[in-house]
Amino acid sequence: MSLETALPSPRILLGPGPSSVSPRVLEALGRNPIGYLDPELFTLLDELRADLRTLFGTKNDFTIPLTGTGMAGMECSFVNLIEPGDNVVIGVNGFFGGRMVEICKRLGANVTVVDATWGQIIEPGKFYDAVRSLESVKLVAVVHAETSTGVRQPLEPIAEITHDRGALFVVDAVTSLGGIPVNIDECDVDVCYSGTQKCVGAPPGLSPISVSDAAFAVSKARKSAVPNWYYDWQLLRNYYDAPHAYHHTVPVNLLFALREALSEIVDEGLEARYKRHRDVSAQLMTGLAKLGIQPFANPEYRLPTLNSVVIPESVQDEVAVRKRLLYEFGLEIGGGLGELKGKIWRIGTMGASATRRNVALLLIALEHILN
Repeated sequence: MSLETALPSPRILLGPGPSSVSPRVLEALGRNPIGYLDPELFTLLDELRADLRTLFGTKNDFTIPLTGTGMAGMECSFVNLIEPGDNVVIGVNGFFGGRMVEICKRLGANVTVVDATWGQIIEPGKFYDAVRSLESVKLVAVVHAETSTGVRQPLEPIAEITHDRGALFVVDAVTSLGGIPVNIDECDVDVCYSGTQKCVGAPPGLSPISVSDAAFAVSKARKSAVPNWYYDWQLLRNYYDAPHAYHHTVPVNLLFALREALSEIVDEGLEARYKRHRDVSAQLMTGLAKLGIQPFANPEYRLPTLNSVVIPESVQDEVAVRKRLLYEFGLEIGGGLGELKGKIWRIGTMGASATRRNVALLLIALEHILN
């Protein structure tokens, strides 16, 4: 029997996402669906929106579980704000900052890229120079937790620079929401989006997004219609707010699962949840160091949710190592993206996957394979 026909199941997901989900979330996912205009659904949505505000650290009224993955949240954010010819400043220190640039260019924006070496943060001074070099700036955008490198980007200094210039601040929190503090009101973020499949602890398919009144007003004041009908904030608001005009068939079973995942977060408590992610990540990095595997990201800004490590020189075929982890032990970790392909492993300790047991199993399996 080949490895491929003897796959251990269920998987233990320790890659860059999705992460594993708990039994109670899976049970909620299996409920019978209800209609997209059912009063029970809008009661559910009101509860979800309230809990998402707590998780985001915001009072923003327009905070919703957008249909689609984290990339939907990214596209939705930009498509509502950008019109052809707008000047935007995008921070790029990894793969997903590059995605932001691509989307903004497709929308006709004039994009100024502020970059840094992958594995390092982008210094605020670079944003200051960029916004001061332009006659006007519509928005500044950055990835809070860069999934491709494992780096946490500080937000407050960039927010101050952005708002001093009269621009909006857009933040990608796909790999941070639910795993480390986001606190978008405290950080003065105008638009923030995430995904449910990582630290939030729910299946893929929803993108929590929160929009400030100022950003919503900018979208309403556009000279041209939002070019994407499906992600038009005003149309979405007409559905999520009373009297609930039909917009699209929401994935109600994913909403059931998200409701349970958010209930788990409330039960655990945010500070306890953040500490769990830190503690499990520390256990992982200590164990990897004993195997001669070193961190890739700058230790001062290293994420506890996505641990990037340098592949040892002794490993001749890193894909083969990941394949053995998957087929022999049922453990998934991720490889590098872009310029880091073949150079790093990305090990996620997120949501229900972030347990000491999972880390111990991974360390034992890696030691077996590497030796």
